[in-house]
Amino acid sequence: MTKYQAARGTQDILPDDQLYWHFVREIAARAAARFGYDRIETPMFEDSSLFLRGVGDTTDIVQKEMYVFTDRGDQELALRPEGTAPVCRAYLEHGMHNQPQPVRLWYTMPNFRYDRPQAGRYRQHHQFGIEAIGDGDPAIDAEVIELLWRFYEELGLAGLTLRLNSIGDSICRPAYLDALRAYYADKLDQVCADCRSRYERNPLRLLDCKNERCQAAIAGAPSFVDFLCEACADHFSKLRVYLEAVSIPYEIDPRLVRGLDYYTRTVFEVQPPEEGGQSSIGGGGRYDGLIEELGGRPTPGIGFGTGIERIIINMKRQEVPLPEADGLAAYIAHQSEGAAATAYKLASDLRRSGVSTVLATGDRSLKAQMRHADALGARYVAIIGERELADGTVTLKDLRDGKQEAVALGDVAGRISPAA
Repeated sequence: MTKYQAARGTQDILPDDQLYWHFVREIAARAAARFGYDRIETPMFEDSSLFLRGVGDTTDIVQKEMYVFTDRGDQELALRPEGTAPVCRAYLEHGMHNQPQPVRLWYTMPNFRYDRPQAGRYRQHHQFGIEAIGDGDPAIDAEVIELLWRFYEELGLAGLTLRLNSIGDSICRPAYLDALRAYYADKLDQVCADCRSRYERNPLRLLDCKNERCQAAIAGAPSFVDFLCEACADHFSKLRVYLEAVSIPYEIDPRLVRGLDYYTRTVFEVQPPEEGGQSSIGGGGRYDGLIEELGGRPTPGIGFGTGIERIIINMKRQEVPLPEADGLAAYIAHQSEGAAATAYKLASDLRRSGVSTVLATGDRSLKAQMRHADALGARYVAIIGERELADGTVTLKDLRDGKQEAVALGDVAGRISPAA
């Protein structure tokens, strides 16, 4: 018989891990609301050309990692590999340019990339993301970065490093690309085959290569900040002033470019204490040309994405304490067939009163039911036997101290605290 397993690069999120996921999502929603962001959800699949045009046809995502399929209407679709392009599509489709700008949006969503699975990198992975569309002020850049930083702080993560760079715009980037090509011209035999292809098609991607063979060449590459035009240099300078004003530490990384073609000016990543090219837990940047590339009028934008799986890995590694979960409040045990209906009604009444409750089922003995209640971590056991049935009561036992008392059926909900 076939033994089924989760597909490679995916994982089951089991009950024991749900406390982490609930905590991260709760803090994400709280952080976004505090900065005035509204939630948005986009479909899991889109027209594949959205990512071809938006993300870039020379990126690894489009060339190697997208899940593309043709539906029964012969439309080529792609499972969502990242969140920004779909949100920008929604911004255009629903006329959000008519709203007060910038439009501030946040989301948590699964994304899909055919990538080599490893720790913290899955083919189905989940992100918390932010997009601020419609304002090019560097204060918005600082706001987005601060939101991400405060989110990590509230989660309890420590020892993080914010890496920051500016990759210019259409005015100053051509001169940098010329310098980059000139630098790499005599080093093409020292880099990987992908980088030799990038040299011709998209030289900025040379700096984003994770191949160990290419790191020496990357380390000596020209610094983008030396080529910034006056407007981009001023934008970057003001961003740094804002970050310093709110005491967010950062390191300038002149080789940081990120892996998507739509980025302009500000790019950033956050890394945990562990070193390594795959260790980033979040990052983003400005994409002032993306809306126009998708058919809209020129509209600035900036955002970030942070991987929930990687966040949880680092929370566990740093032994971040979690709020204690509300345990099971009540377990209803019964000792006779005649008590089963009464026990069922009591369980229903308690649940409607906000008390988490499990009802004993099957033909377990009372002793086995008590063991089951203890294994489930119940605070109270309400026992209904023939005597209790006749008296209209339950025997309510507190499993923390072993004390028990007779309580009228109608008073059980008031006796048990939902927070117990």
